[in-house]
Amino acid sequence: MDYLLGLDIGTTSTRAIIIDEDGKLVASSIKDYPLITPKPGWAEQNPEDWWNAAVYTIKDALKSSNISPKDISCVGLSGQMHGSVFLDKEGKVIRPAILWCDKRTKEQCDEIYKIFGYDDFIKLSYNKALQGFTAPKILWLGK
Repeated sequence: MDYLLGLDIGTTSTRAIIIDEDGKLVASSIKDYPLITPKPGWAEQNPEDWWNAAVYTIKDALKSSNISPKDISCVGLSGQMHGSVFLDKEGKVIRPAILWCDKRTKEQCDEIYKIFGYDDFIKLSYNKALQGFTAPKILWLGK
């Protein structure tokens, strides 16, 4: 029988599930990690925590199910969006990830609108300059 593995890397925890071909839950595992809030409105996490939680929950779900990894025919992934992980030239993480719910970049959003104009930025990007998005975070990091 083939099994499916689902992995969700969320804001406060990572969850892994294994289901059979009929959609019946066979095993699940969850691992929490901290949300770092060094200042009001700031939200960060250590990307290493995501990796460690993913490895742990997958191994734990496989162990509790007694299913061989060879019997997993498909992996489905989901997770939080707009978490910015900044790397050095060697690909090493240089600081905690700035999450989607972080609100530190209001000044940078205003700067984007000042440079491009509100309507022109929307036409260019098809989005508003929102505090949780990547461009304002890059500007914040560079200041």
